[in-house]
Amino acid sequence: MAKRRKVSNPLALAVLAELMAEPMHPYEMGRRLKEHAKDRNIKYNRSSLYMVVEQLRKAGFVAEQETVRDTQRPERTVYALTEEGRTELHDWMRELVAEPQHEYPAFGVSLSLLMVLPPAEAVELLERRRAALTAEVAEIRATLRKATEEGVGWLFLIEEEYRVGGMDAEIAFVERLITQLQEPDFVRTWQEYFGSLQ
Repeated sequence: MAKRRKVSNPLALAVLAELMAEPMHPYEMGRRLKEHAKDRNIKYNRSSLYMVVEQLRKAGFVAEQETVRDTQRPERTVYALTEEGRTELHDWMRELVAEPQHEYPAFGVSLSLLMVLPPAEAVELLERRRAALTAEVAEIRATLRKATEEGVGWLFLIEEEYRVGGMDAEIAFVERLITQLQEPDFVRTWQEYFGSLQ
């Protein structure tokens, strides 16, 4: 069972991981997260990043190390990972890697309510989804090939490999669902139960 955490936002986990490398200010954290393509997996903006850093500070996971003054820029507070923060990072990572978590993706919600759409319309929409997924998978694979050719180690690409695996599985699922939605028995049953409600 997932442990209740003082700060549970996934962005907090990414901040703790970035601070393992070295102390830095939030602007630099944001730049590195974007540079390392973590913004593809973790939703954030500048204000949410500053808010999470403050939450981590209050929880004792990061501490202000120094304030840097530069005539070209406003002063910046540099944060460092505390020992408590390092412990939290490792504990949280062990939990996320070992224990499957129930997530609530938007597509799952739409599938649970799919019966409100006429089968022909659902098929058309699913075909559009399949095309979009196929294009995205091709783009990610091209990026992975290029990164591998440039010598980027597989461990630094693992979240994209995971994304492609999930998308491949979703494409296969969508293809089966399209076939099922077009079966005459299903269309007839849908019309009997839901057709009059449209």
